Amino acid sequence: MIDGKKVAVVVPAYNEETQIGMVIESMPDYVDRIVIVNDKSKDKTEEVILEYIKKDGKSPISLKPFPTPVVKNIYNEAEQVVRQIELEEIKYYVPSEIKNEDPDNSRIILISHLENGGVGAAISRGYKWCKDHEIDCTAVMAGDGQMDPAELFGICAPVVHDNVDYVKGNRLIHPSAKYVIPKTRLFGNSVLSILTKMASGYWRISDTQTGYTAISLSALRKIKIHDIYKSYGMPNDTLIKLNINHCTIKEIEIKPIYKVGEQSKMKIMKVIPTVSMLLLKGFFKRLWIKYFVRDFHPLFLFYLSSFILGLASLPYLFKILKFVYNDVTINTQPLLAFLFLSISGLQAFIFAMWMDIQDNERLYK
Repeated sequence: MIDGKKVAVVVPAYNEETQIGMVIESMPDYVDRIVIVNDKSKDKTEEVILEYIKKDGKSPISLKPFPTPVVKNIYNEAEQVVRQIELEEIKYYVPSEIKNEDPDNSRIILISHLENGGVGAAISRGYKWCKDHEIDCTAVMAGDGQMDPAELFGICAPVVHDNVDYVKGNRLIHPSAKYVIPKTRLFGNSVLSILTKMASGYWRISDTQTGYTAISLSALRKIKIHDIYKSYGMPNDTLIKLNINHCTIKEIEIKPIYKVGEQSKMKIMKVIPTVSMLLLKGFFKRLWIKYFVRDFHPLFLFYLSSFILGLASLPYLFKILKFVYNDVTINTQPLLAFLFLSISGLQAFIFAMWMDIQDNERLYK
């Protein structure tokens, strides 16, 4: 615990038999639960974890079994509905089994997927367990040992002490970033960070691909964690969902760590196209839900106008290109129409971005 608040760490693991022991052994004492989600590993990851569970014994902090009862009365129908949703939502997750004999009292919890779901699916399943057991602060650390446990307290502290909804590490602002992070990863991370700023509405963040995070119980209850993207776009999708629900955010400087005996399984150049499409969909979803359905904001109209004007300018652009290709003098009408529509669309887009940035300033801590 930290100041009386329960702390858990979700550890997604896939073929980590050589690294998972180091992660477990280095976990700080204030972590009440280590929730390891084995994503259908092909090696002996599960056997290694089970051995640690046998040696570890019971946790000094007992948790209430899920589900905790809701005493029905005429005023808490909403709470009853939420509890029923929590009971039924397990069907949306990758099928899994809890391998502990006494999970309510064990410090190390092993949840084994019955089929491979991806790193995002593993983290969301760990989130589900922590939400059900009312963990106040849930952090995420990779199973490959590339996150320094000494930095965990700094990640969790804003959630525990300052009621921040979501805290994420940022390796790009560390002085060693350009020297330690491989150039390809640095480039890919920077590209995805720029796209994620626009898609998520958190314009001040960077290093969006880091998995070293902490989230509050309140935030876990606000978002549909079973709907989080199941692969490496999970951090980006989570940010979009958090912003839609007006969750506060804070970044903490962390150091980049590589060469600890395990190579990352993410291929950044393959991830960029997939995550970019995810972000495009997430951007339009955020605008629709946050700024039209739930609480109308003028920036919705400015973004919409910019898209309409941009699309309307394309036929004139094609005509201009056709003139250039055929080496014919460009007609004044399509040129003026293109300039008017494209410049007007760009102005509307920039103004919409400015309003978006201003509206989301309140979410930074």
